[in-house]
Amino acid sequence: MMLSIGDLVLDITIVPEAKLRVDDDNPAQISVGGGGQAANFCAWAAHLGEPTRLVTRVGDDQGGRLLVAELEEAGVDVRAVWATQPTGAIAVLVGPNGERTMATQRGASVGLRPADLDEKWFEGTRLIHVPAYSLFESPLADAARAAIAYVRRSGGALAIDLSSAAGLQAYGAARMTRDLEELGPELLFATEAEAAALGVPLEGLAKIAVVKLGSSGCSVDTRIVPSPAVDVVDATGAGDALAAAFCSAYLRGATPIEAAQHAVEVAATAVTTIGARPR
Repeated sequence: MMLSIGDLVLDITIVPEAKLRVDDDNPAQISVGGGGQAANFCAWAAHLGEPTRLVTRVGDDQGGRLLVAELEEAGVDVRAVWATQPTGAIAVLVGPNGERTMATQRGASVGLRPADLDEKWFEGTRLIHVPAYSLFESPLADAARAAIAYVRRSGGALAIDLSSAAGLQAYGAARMTRDLEELGPELLFATEAEAAALGVPLEGLAKIAVVKLGSSGCSVDTRIVPSPAVDVVDATGAGDALAAAFCSAYLRGATPIEAAQHAVEVAATAVTTIGARPR
C-alpha cells in the first residue's frame, strides 16, 4: 500500500478563453473538483491500480464530505479527521500555455495533530508520500513526522515532494535541507523552481532525486527522460501524477530510468484534460 498525508481541498479551475481584461467580463471554462497534493497523489496512485490511503483533516461541512466521497469512489481509502474549521480551497487560473497561478486557502488540513493519528492506519504501508506542504506548518508537520516514524518502523520507504518554491522560501531553504538530511527520503521530487529555491544539489539528499521538467519530462539524478509530445490543456496535477507513477513503478521493482519513463507517460495524459485528477 502507498499512503500520503496532507491536504484534501476544493480545486476551482478557471481557463479563460482569451487574455484577461481588467475590470470587465472574461468568458472562461470553470470547473470544480477535488484537489490538494496529497489527495491528487492518491487519486493517481489508485488510478494506476495501487492500494492507496490518504490521511487528512477536512471540515465537517458539505464540501468536505463530498470531497471524501469523491476520492473514495476513485478507489482511495480515506482516513479523515473531521474539523470545525472549513475545508480548504484552491483557485487555479490557467494561462494560454497551460501554466498555472494558484491562490490557496488550506483550511482545516493544517490542523492535523499527532494525537489524531491511529498507528493501525499505517500498517502495511510500503511507501509514505509526504508533500513539503505537510512539513511547512505545525501541527500538521508534527503529524507528518509521526506518520513517517510509524511507516519507518515497519520498513516502509519515504518519498518527499518539495511542493512549492514560494513555500520553501517562506519556510527557509536551509531549514528544509536540514529536514531532508534528518528524514533521509528514498525518493525526492521537485520542480526546477523548487530545486533552485532549495539551493543545494538534490542528489545528496535522497537515494533517488527526480526533477519535474514540465513538458520536457523529468531528470533522474541529472539524466533527462523526455516526455511524449501532447497538446497541453491544464498542467494542474501533472506533477502529482508523475510522482505517483514513479513511486508505483519503483515499488514494483523498476529501475529509476524505467520508473521515470512510466512517470512521464502518465503525466503526459494528465495535462490533456482540465483538473488535477484522472478522468
